[in-house]
Amino acid sequence: MKIAKISLLLGGMIASSITCAEYSCQQLGLKDCPTTVDQELPNPHEMLTWTQKQRVIGFRNTFRIYDGSVFHPDQKNVLALPKLKSGITNNDIHYSVDGKNYRLNDYLKNQNVAGLIILKDGKIAYEYYAHGNDETTLWTSRSVAKSIVATLIGVAIQQGKIKSVNDPIIQYLPDLKGTAWEKVTLKQLMQHTSGVEWNENYKDPNSDFAKMTYCEAVKDPEACVYKNVKHLKAKYKPGTVWSYNTGGAYLVGKVLEAATHENIAKYLENNVWKRVGMEREGVWQSYERNKIDMGGHGFNATLRDYARFGQFILNEGRVSNGDKMLPENWTAIATQWNQAKGSVTKNYPKGTYGFQWWNSQAKRGSPLTTPHAYSTFWGLGIFGQMLGINPKDKIVMMQWSTWETALPSAQLDNEKSLFFNAVSKHLTEKK
Repeated sequence: MKIAKISLLLGGMIASSITCAEYSCQQLGLKDCPTTVDQELPNPHEMLTWTQKQRVIGFRNTFRIYDGSVFHPDQKNVLALPKLKSGITNNDIHYSVDGKNYRLNDYLKNQNVAGLIILKDGKIAYEYYAHGNDETTLWTSRSVAKSIVATLIGVAIQQGKIKSVNDPIIQYLPDLKGTAWEKVTLKQLMQHTSGVEWNENYKDPNSDFAKMTYCEAVKDPEACVYKNVKHLKAKYKPGTVWSYNTGGAYLVGKVLEAATHENIAKYLENNVWKRVGMEREGVWQSYERNKIDMGGHGFNATLRDYARFGQFILNEGRVSNGDKMLPENWTAIATQWNQAKGSVTKNYPKGTYGFQWWNSQAKRGSPLTTPHAYSTFWGLGIFGQMLGINPKDKIVMMQWSTWETALPSAQLDNEKSLFFNAVSKHLTEKK
């Protein structure tokens, strides 16, 4: 599969055979283009089967491959991220599995890391870029965006635009009356316990997710995706079974947009991006630019701004002027792991999934845990995108990766939690 010139989505219209270099950031509304400019982009229809080279190019150019809504910072209000006086080096990090010892550089190699930043107390303890990425790169989130959208639901509740997570979603999306979604609450939608049948298998070319991926590269993605999601069938009683569902996450975004009368990017810009003090613009994948954004994935930002978002969560929604943008105890509520069948497992008796945040602890190796490892929660996206937050130890980690498969092996999944424990151990124990 060769990297080829493709059609790009510009303002909902298909532009023929245009390369990235010919594409103008100004057409999208970006004032500052990322430094790295790739001349040719991979085919979006084939996103799930891109080669490793294509993934690097595709993930840092998702905002060019698909149409998008730009969200802007307030350049007079930028949250500084000073360097930690004594940052992390390769020899500072130690973890082991099956008697084999690993360090920081091993982790970067094993995880195919394209970018990594670690904050401690709001200061940069470590920052790393690979494959030509730099501090201007806008890398895609994949499903880390779900965690961001769930957070924006919290903002909307704080502002009174959404009454409660227990609201039925048809209160905001009346067009879903008479469908399998009719009796589903917003809470169940965010917890992925809607009971609506959905095939998320990334290896199955006929899965619901694969159909969604195909829809996203057609002329009218909103009509295509909505038709597929609306007509899904109910499989379980809402609230009883956990089953990961990007179709449901797409609807979380639509609930947010209906309740706030703003597209996701604009609501993010006005209530988080400008108020927290983000440094650069970002782009949210849209199905109709500046009107309908994709709630299940499609957030694109710099590594440092991802970290600032994590710091916003760690600070319980406090912004630069001291205002609190999230309801009291929102983080604790959002990471209250649901008890539905499938969420509760042998490894996770307390549950796996909250409001689109993950409980993901180390299962073997050392350091298997730390005094506050239990407080760590994750936003996770396919091919290795991950935002880890430990509120007790005040640590934020954002990772960009290009795993060879959409979902990690048990070894890779376990390694990320071991590594986070090793980072926490070093940063909390050092004098």
